[in-house]
Order: sequence, then structure tokens, then C-alpha cells
Amino acid sequence: MSDDTDNMELRREMVGICRRMNASGINQGTAGNLSVRSGSGFLITPSSLPYETMQPEDLVEMDFDGTYVGRRPSSEWRFHRDILKNRPDVNVVLHCHSIYATTLAVHHKTIPSFHYMTGVAGGTTIRCSKYATFGTQALSDHALEALQDRLACLLGQHGQISLGKTLESALWLAIEVETISRMYVQALTLGEPPILPDDEMERVIAQMKRMSYGHAPDPEGVNDVAKPRAPKH
Repeated sequence: MSDDTDNMELRREMVGICRRMNASGINQGTAGNLSVRSGSGFLITPSSLPYETMQPEDLVEMDFDGTYVGRRPSSEWRFHRDILKNRPDVNVVLHCHSIYATTLAVHHKTIPSFHYMTGVAGGTTIRCSKYATFGTQALSDHALEALQDRLACLLGQHGQISLGKTLESALWLAIEVETISRMYVQALTLGEPPILPDDEMERVIAQMKRMSYGHAPDPEGVNDVAKPRAPKH
């Protein structure tokens, strides 16, 4: 398969993920943006173009020096560039204004380990960054700080960022962050919930890494009840 064919397929997949962001309810209108590492640079969604009318050729090619080819890139290109440049462990940056995550972000509330699923972001908390004007280098700097050793963060008075190795994993995580945020908002109506201790969260995160959270079975011998057996003939 040629590089051009690969590039077009990636562009089509990006457009599909963008439309699923809106269909899933984690994004609205032209808010939010998406980028994917590609070649020596990255592809990013253009500025102010509704996802339902976006076409693969509308996606913008950017280099890490900030130059681009095609339409004007998303106003948030700086944090997309800086995250991909500083995080070789991820290939995708997804940003959206999901309702419950943003509700917490406007109060600058970090999500604690009130529920074990907080661990999907890679730590005992999902941090909330400091506020900075959208599209600025200050916002990018704050996002990088909040994302240290994490795959997701809230942006103060703004929204959320979720990272992934693939487009599918980044979308999955963004939906999980929104779900966790909704649970936390609702739990707070009863008061501050109890927090799982760090040693338990360490076990949870280790278990998630072992299992790739639902995508692989326990290592052989870990579970002494569920064991494979030969098929009956």
C-alpha cells in the first residue's frame, strides 16, 4: 500500500472518529479537535468546520515547527503539537467539551480515586489544569503539566483531553472520562465520596495494564478458577 493510500485511509478514519465524537454526545457543534501523528508531523482537524461536512481532504498537515499545508488548523494546534512532541508513547490527541468533564473543569476539580475506573487515565487522579486563554502557549504548557504520567486531564474552565496510541483508544478513553466525570458530579450531591487508598489504586492500575482492560485475559495461572479446557467432542 502506498504512502498516499495510507494517508487517505488515516484521514477517513479521523473524520469517522470526529463524527462519532458528536454522535456519542461528548462533543457539540464545531467544538473539540483531533490530531494524529503522521510521518514526520501530524494531521489535525481544521478550524471552524462542522464535523458533519468535514471531508478527509480538509484535514490539515502540520509539522512540529508549526508550519502547515491546507486549511487553517484548529486554534488549539499548540497543545496538539506539544503533546505529540513530548509524548512518544501516544499517537492521538483528542480534545472535547463533554458536559460533565467540563462541569468539573469549570470548578477546577481534579477527579480523585473515588471509583477504581479513575485508573484508566494512568494514575490515582485525573488532574485539572490551570486556566489559560484557548489557543495559547500557556494553555499548552498547563495541559502538559496536568498530563504528566497520565493519559487524560481536564482543562480548567474549558474541557478535557484524552490521549491514545490509536484513534479508537483515544475515543474510548474520552468517553470513559466523561462517564467517570458524570459519576463524580452525581456522587458529590451526597457529599465528598470516600477515596480508594493509593495502594489499592496501584493494584487496580497494574491489573488494568496486565489485562489491557478487557482486551486480554489474565496471564496464565493468575486466576485459579477460570481455566481453559479442551473442547468436548
